Amino acid sequence: MQQRVSFITLAVADVPRTRAFYVDGLGWQPIFESDEVIMFPVAERVILSLWSVAGFTAEIGEAPASGIAPVTLAHNLATEAEVDAVLTEVEALGARVSRARRRVWGGYSGYFADPDGFRWEVAVNPGDTGAFVLPPTR
Repeated sequence: MQQRVSFITLAVADVPRTRAFYVDGLGWQPIFESDEVIMFPVAERVILSLWSVAGFTAEIGEAPASGIAPVTLAHNLATEAEVDAVLTEVEALGARVSRARRRVWGGYSGYFADPDGFRWEVAVNPGDTGAFVLPPTR
């Protein structure tokens, strides 16, 4: 198996509410959507799929666990000001936000929870790791 991820699929309780946050609020553009799922291209050859709990359960064969998922999604940026701006933007949309701060590992990051409680890290990473995850020079 090749070392890559093609889809990240998260089960969401309310697809219209999720759409309102990501599409209407953040301005993301879906590559596909239906009553059951919204799919966003989030990187070269990577799609974030936000699927209704019912559809997810039917496909997987069991219901997803409830509670805070022990995983974060990350959105990396080049500057601390950009991190603060994104956190302010999502907070205005009603997201729960943990303010950014400098971290012991050398970066600067904060967190927000989307309408289903999935945690997003918004960060500046130092060094080669940070350079690797950013899009090509603007």
